[in-house]
Amino acid sequence: MAKKAKGNRIQVILECTEHKESGMPGTSRYITTKNRKNTTQRMELKKYNPILKRMTIHKEIK
Repeated sequence: MAKKAKGNRIQVILECTEHKESGMPGTSRYITTKNRKNTTQRMELKKYNPILKRMTIHKEIK
């Protein structure tokens, strides 16, 4: 039997900040993983927003 891993890697959701402020319908979200031990703060990445059709900053939400 395989053991259940108790690793430091967790799943996080990134949401577009510019899209939320613009008031347009819909959301741009990405799911990714991060190492809780190495990255203690919230993640902030530049990702493509298909609704705004450009690269925007996506921040981690809880």
